[in-house]
Amino acid sequence: MASTAQTATLPFSLETLNQLTPNQKVGGLAAIAFAIALLTGIWMWSKNIEYSVLFSNVSDRDGGQIVATLQQMNVPYKFSEGGGAILVPATRVHDTRLRLASQGLPKGGLVGFEVMETQKLGASQFLEQVNYQRALEGELARSIQTLQAVQAARVHLAIPKQSAFLRDEQKPTASVVLSLYPGRALESAQVAGIVHLVASSVSQLTPNNVSVIDQNGTLVSKNGDPARDNGLDPAQLKYLSDLEQTTTRRIEAILEPIVGAGNVRAQVAADIDFSQVEQMAETYVPNPATNAAIRSQQTSETSNAAAGAALGVPGALSNQPPVPAIAPITSPSVAGQSNAAGAGAESPQVQSRNATINYELDKTIRHTRSSFGAIKRLSVAVVVNHKKSAPDSEGKVKTTPLSAAEMQQVNELVREAMGYNQERGDTLNVANVSFNPVEKETLAEIPLWQNVGLLAMARESVKYVLVAIVALLLWNKMLNPLFRAWTRAAEERRKMLELANQERALEQSASAPRRKYDAKLADARDLAKQDPKVVADVIKGWVSGNE
Repeated sequence: MASTAQTATLPFSLETLNQLTPNQKVGGLAAIAFAIALLTGIWMWSKNIEYSVLFSNVSDRDGGQIVATLQQMNVPYKFSEGGGAILVPATRVHDTRLRLASQGLPKGGLVGFEVMETQKLGASQFLEQVNYQRALEGELARSIQTLQAVQAARVHLAIPKQSAFLRDEQKPTASVVLSLYPGRALESAQVAGIVHLVASSVSQLTPNNVSVIDQNGTLVSKNGDPARDNGLDPAQLKYLSDLEQTTTRRIEAILEPIVGAGNVRAQVAADIDFSQVEQMAETYVPNPATNAAIRSQQTSETSNAAAGAALGVPGALSNQPPVPAIAPITSPSVAGQSNAAGAGAESPQVQSRNATINYELDKTIRHTRSSFGAIKRLSVAVVVNHKKSAPDSEGKVKTTPLSAAEMQQVNELVREAMGYNQERGDTLNVANVSFNPVEKETLAEIPLWQNVGLLAMARESVKYVLVAIVALLLWNKMLNPLFRAWTRAAEERRKMLELANQERALEQSASAPRRKYDAKLADARDLAKQDPKVVADVIKGWVSGNE
């Protein structure tokens, strides 16, 4: 018994395997193969390959080409329950998509500008126009499908034939049908982007002539912007919000180093003037200054020399010089002067002078354009927390209000940070109060059986533990006993062969003492009692003629 236990612990070697019978070899190899297959199956089950969607909602033609290409690439695949998606291992999704894209798959049910490459020679102008419109619709639909929320899209263009008469000219229109992913919705900015994309891609197409509907038949595009129609511009509202938030952050940033983080709150209300006014004025000064510049000057002078002696009858009166001209009202009568004599004498010609002076006028031309988004008024409210003292011996913290000097300093800092302008009508209100402590929200503890992360980790751990248990059972219940039996059988057979060889050597050697028949028989009986199977194998070998 002691020798048997000792031989059972010997390592299994190739020499031991050579000493086994063919049936023992076949049975052992079958057991080892079964154990390996079982362990491999359990390991593959524990891995549980996850499949992800490669492509969904593809046409039958594209689906057939994709499946054929996956078979050539040796990529495992399967279909979803409804058959609407092709699934591949999650670790190979992106690589497979790139490799399929290099081959132009999936082509999609939409026709793009590639239709122009296969156009036949001699096609009519009408066919060319139809193909161009189909290609343009397909390209626009492909562009719209790149949006994350859009699952599928179709574009319909109505492009009228151009006319030489303006009154008969019609503008093109467009309709877009969107199929969104479940639970997804388009924002107004995204809808406006789709509208402008389509309008910018077709000549003479205006955004007001583009209609967008979803898969439920709901019109998601409105003619015009409702906010703009109501006098509200989203860009202006965003500018107002950004201005208020920027001013609030500046106030809090300059006060937090003084009063501490979390001890100041500020709110800003801004009144912005978004009106745009352009004004042009031309003014003149009514009375120019004495030193004004002369623009133009015109002078006209006429003068004649005095007349000679009168041509009348010579005499004393005719030889007298002419009397200076005076007004008729003040003209005195000349005594002794007869009308005949006056008529006979000729008076001298009066000199004339005309002058015209034009001065430059003071003219002012002013072109005024008010700035867009000017601040009309700022209203700021600031709340500052009381100062906190150091904790006392009991660990309590006392709060004290700010002093007048500190409040004055806070007011001045806030005025500078907000850009206070009294002429503009800005208002500022700074209050120093004690903040109420904010109660921290305690998250409810999730039970262990509802913790998703913990459950996933537990499931993964159970898989590995199960594989380890199965491997241990296979070793203890199947492989280890098998190896021990093989080793024991080989050792017993080796002993029997050594004993037989020793007997033959004793029989052949005359000098060697012969063992008694009873002793040999006793040893054989003992061996048969300890391991009958080994004795049976030895006898079977003798009968078969191997020994």
